[in-house]
Amino acid sequence: MDTICAIATATGGAIGIIRVSGNESIEIVNKIFSKDISNAPTHTIYHGFIVTHQSEMETIDEVILSIFLAPHSYTGENSVEISCHGSKYILNKVLESLVCNGCRIANPGEFTQRAFLNGKIDLSQAEAVADLIASNNRATHQIALSQLRGNFSSELSLLRNQLLRITSLLELELDFSDHEELEFADRKELLSLAQKIGTRISELTKSFEQGQYIKHGIPVVLVGKTNVGKSSLLNRLLREDRAIVTDIHGTTRDTIEDIIEIKGVTFRFIDTAGIRQTKDIVEQIGIERTHKAIDKAHIVVWLIDAVPTPAEVKEIMDLCSGKSLIIVQNKIDISEPIESTTFLTQPTNLIRISAKYDEDTKTLEDAIYSAANIKQINDNDVIVTNARHYDALLRAGKSIVSVIDGLQKNLSGDLIAEDLRKTIENLSEITGDQITSDEVLTNIFKHFCVGK
Repeated sequence: MDTICAIATATGGAIGIIRVSGNESIEIVNKIFSKDISNAPTHTIYHGFIVTHQSEMETIDEVILSIFLAPHSYTGENSVEISCHGSKYILNKVLESLVCNGCRIANPGEFTQRAFLNGKIDLSQAEAVADLIASNNRATHQIALSQLRGNFSSELSLLRNQLLRITSLLELELDFSDHEELEFADRKELLSLAQKIGTRISELTKSFEQGQYIKHGIPVVLVGKTNVGKSSLLNRLLREDRAIVTDIHGTTRDTIEDIIEIKGVTFRFIDTAGIRQTKDIVEQIGIERTHKAIDKAHIVVWLIDAVPTPAEVKEIMDLCSGKSLIIVQNKIDISEPIESTTFLTQPTNLIRISAKYDEDTKTLEDAIYSAANIKQINDNDVIVTNARHYDALLRAGKSIVSVIDGLQKNLSGDLIAEDLRKTIENLSEITGDQITSDEVLTNIFKHFCVGK
């Protein structure tokens, strides 16, 4: 029930905003504001001065107050936002005055936590707030915004309602079990509905892999022999000299990683040590790390500047099995075109570039984006990016499989109802409908920034 306050903007800007929320927000701010706002209606704005105390009238700053009365505020409580100048001294002085008059400094994420506890948003929407703040490209922004708007919550609500329909019919059947002539639950209809629910839960679960790629970046590894131009290509894609480029073989001894955004999607490019036989212990370690990087990659870009030997082809193909492989001939400014049929049994599209002169690197970027196979994200699409949601969906998926199995085997309704209850509970964990653990809530909101 404390009234809390915190700076909601980064310091150093022209304007700084301090948020105040709680039952006594209006009363506390009124003590340090030059005008009486005790009877201010909601959603009104006042111009005046923040003072250390009305009896002392030592002016701190000229400000704008925005008033939001419960329940019509972000937190669902009485709230005031103080817009003042962005000086660190001024912001801290206003905070000091608020604390001296009864406020407490907010914990990380406490405003959003109060919004959840007061029923303004559900837990998945609360987590979307943090994702929206942390979004670093168009794709992550769209996913977070979709979740904040409640699209994921609506999807889960629909699934829960369908599950509750199955549960209610089964329980009604159990209530009238003495009357064999009465049938409330058509098992074929329930099975069909359960299978549709299971399919949708499975689709949401599978979307987590794409969600992780979008959120953290799709790993792309540059591989090839030494001195083939991997570091030059990385520098060209990054538009900066990130990796050392020389004519000396084995310059890159370790993996070098950086991010690039292509068409609104983040890619994590990893330059690796050239693959070759060497007695240099340090270079051998670098080559081992190249193998590990390939193993974790989603896309592998294999650079060549001459026709590879059968042994080189076999090594790359073995290492890149199951990966999206893009073969690139570099140094086309000084070499003849290579045909993939000269070293591969199956014709493969081979991209020709000059990393040195930035020739056709845009074609390579387009190929990398296509290889990522990222589904075009629309405003209403639901893609799971949160590990907590993924875990709950996995458990819900197992439970609904048990429901389907029970219906197919014509098991007793009470046994099926138990698995249905577990499925509903697992889905409800995502939105927080059945969250009882303070530890879970604390873990979620402690990663928020102060002021949000």
